[in-house]
Amino acid sequence: MTKRREAVPETEIAQRYDTMLVEQPADGVLLVTLNRPDRMNAMTNQMFAEFEDLAREHRDGDLRVLIITGAGRAFCAGFDLDDAEGLSSLPPLEMLARQERAARALTGLRSLPMPVIAAVNGAAAGGGLALALAADIRIGSPAARFNAAFVRIGLSAGDLGTSWLLPRLIGPARAAEFAYTGGFLEAEEAERYGLLNRVVPAGALLDEALAMAAQIAANSPGGVQLSKRALQANMEIASYAAALELENRGQALLTRGDDMPEALAAFKEKRAPRFTGR
Repeated sequence: MTKRREAVPETEIAQRYDTMLVEQPADGVLLVTLNRPDRMNAMTNQMFAEFEDLAREHRDGDLRVLIITGAGRAFCAGFDLDDAEGLSSLPPLEMLARQERAARALTGLRSLPMPVIAAVNGAAAGGGLALALAADIRIGSPAARFNAAFVRIGLSAGDLGTSWLLPRLIGPARAAEFAYTGGFLEAEEAERYGLLNRVVPAGALLDEALAMAAQIAANSPGGVQLSKRALQANMEIASYAAALELENRGQALLTRGDDMPEALAAFKEKRAPRFTGR
C-alpha cells in the first residue's frame, strides 16, 4: 500500500529541480512530485521554468508515461499568492510575458508525446486545476477537490487553458457554474462529472497510477503516441472528415514500423509482443 507522499528530503532532489522531485519508479515511467508541501505545492515562476525544462528534456527519448502528483496533503494550490502580490503593479507587457511563460509550461506538459497521468492527492485549485486538466488522465484519492479560484482573487477562470479544457470534460453548463461561483468539486462529484477518471483509496493512489502506466507502457509506443496526437488534435478539428484524414494518416504511418508486424507475430506465437517503437 502506498502512503501519502510527504515532503521529500533536500538530499533526494535532483539538483536542477528545486520545486519538484523527479524519479523513475519503473522502466519508461517518470514520476514527478511537486515538492512544496509547506505551500500546498503552490506554483512559482521557478516551478513554471522547471516544468518547461522537464518537458524539453523528456520530449524525445524512451519515456512512455509521465505521472504528476503532489507532496503532502495537496496536489497543487495554484499560483503562490506571495509571488502574486506584485502582479497588479507590473507593466502590462511584463505581466503578459509572465502569463505566457506560465502557459508555455503547461502547454509543454500537455504536448508531450507520451500520456500524462495526474494522480490528484488533494486540493487542485486555480493553476493546480489547470495542471490537472492538462493531463490526459486524472485519478484521484477521496481527498481530491477542485476549485476554479480565479474569480475569488479578481481574475478570470480563463487561465492556463482552463476555459478550453474544462467545458470539454464536464460540459459548458457545469463548467460555467463551477467557474462563476468559485465553488468546489469534491472527488466523488468530480468523478461523476468526468473530471476524474476514477477515485481510489488514498493509500492506493500511486499504485493505481503506476499500474495504469504499466498497462500503457506495455503497448506499442508509436501506437500510443499517435493515439494521443489524434485525440488531442481532433478536439480542435471542426469536421468529421478532417478527423478521419488525421486518423488515416496515423494508421498508414504505423503499418510502416516494426511494432505492428511484431504484434501480429506475437499473437500467432501466443507470446507477449516485444515493442521497440521503431
